[in-house]
Amino acid sequence: MDPQWDDLRVFLAVAREESLSAAGRRLGVDPATVGRRVGRLETSLSSPLFAKSPTGYALTDAGQRLMGHAERIEQTMQMAAEELSGETGGLAGQIRIGAPDGSANFLLPQVCNRIAQKNPDLEIQIVALPRVFSLSKREADMVVAVSPPTSGRLMVQKITDYKLHLAAARGYLNKAPALDKLGDLKNHQIVGYIPDMIFDKELDYLSEIGIEKSTISSNSVAVQINCVRIGGGVGIVHDFSLPFFEDVDKILQDQFSLTRSFYLVRHEDDKRLERLNRFSQELCDGIRDEVARLEART
Repeated sequence: MDPQWDDLRVFLAVAREESLSAAGRRLGVDPATVGRRVGRLETSLSSPLFAKSPTGYALTDAGQRLMGHAERIEQTMQMAAEELSGETGGLAGQIRIGAPDGSANFLLPQVCNRIAQKNPDLEIQIVALPRVFSLSKREADMVVAVSPPTSGRLMVQKITDYKLHLAAARGYLNKAPALDKLGDLKNHQIVGYIPDMIFDKELDYLSEIGIEKSTISSNSVAVQINCVRIGGGVGIVHDFSLPFFEDVDKILQDQFSLTRSFYLVRHEDDKRLERLNRFSQELCDGIRDEVARLEART
């Protein structure tokens, strides 16, 4: 019996999630059904595709060989669906974006809302997690990253630069010791990142000014700036977030400033998918415009 596309979809989900239950959640079916479909595919191919291990389901040699074929079939089905839908007007379907929470909180809501208003049949999902996303496991269709990846079959496009400065709430500054130079920071509470949870070297801001320890730390940019907002101390914040916090001001601008960049990362296999190409261009243009608009307000 030849393998069916539905069985290959299940195979891809298990291969990417390394778990029947996680694959079931992705597909919207129960784990027992996932297991039966994998068994049916293995029977049709007369070869085991997965080896059960303490850490989950790992591909066998046969499974690894099937993986490339299944991904090409997946791409062909996606291209066929695009062509048959006659999608020459608005975008449709589901698109998932992975992003660090700074951009996910302060940029993507506005950008994606504008795209969604022009494309009522489009469902946009924003996954805001302080970690690196795996495009090979299809955790997202595309990722906004703070540094360009150096390995993998990926397409990388620089979106825009953005700036960061030291900032503090006015109420905090009114009560705190004098803060006229960077050396005065030793007398202040510092809000920063949790060192062992920094997932990208570009996020290691405090080392730029020689600060080794924060008073309050979080792996979330949104939590950090909210700590700054309530008077928890001095932090390094994105300029584009400041318009959302009217009582927080940049400080020591002439002595400290950082420039970082956003990149859009996609899987190489998706380069022929016109739907994702169109969306990614709108996303990049929107992020670029939104960063410029918000930074101009600071």
